[in-house]
Amino acid sequence: MVESKWIIIDADGISLGRVASFAAIRLMGKYKSDWTPYADNGDFVVIVNSLKAKLTGRKKTDKEYHFHSGYPGGLKTFSYRDMIKKDPTYPIFQAIKGMLPKNKLSNAVLKKVKIYPDENHPHLAQQPVRVEIKK
Repeated sequence: MVESKWIIIDADGISLGRVASFAAIRLMGKYKSDWTPYADNGDFVVIVNSLKAKLTGRKKTDKEYHFHSGYPGGLKTFSYRDMIKKDPTYPIFQAIKGMLPKNKLSNAVLKKVKIYPDENHPHLAQQPVRVEIKK
């Protein structure tokens, strides 16, 4: 049986892509010696302070998220600032989702990531370990 740990990543002051790539590696379990591409043997990841993740360049104003209803004229576009107001966890979730393999296993792996806009989270009972990302 695979032992899954719980880890906490603090996104305060760290770039969004660096947080997402670190979380994706931990979710897949690629750092473990028994990693296999078809098995879910990664850790549970709790990301706190997602609102304080930093973006470089002009991404805060220029980055856009697109949604389409499937009907003609059904394209909706939101800037990063609008998306943060609507759902502060969405940009990090989408970045992690884009870094995972596109198969059925990624749906199961994405259920193991928990993202919170501030420091508060309800996962103290799991005794998560805080992991630092190099800046």
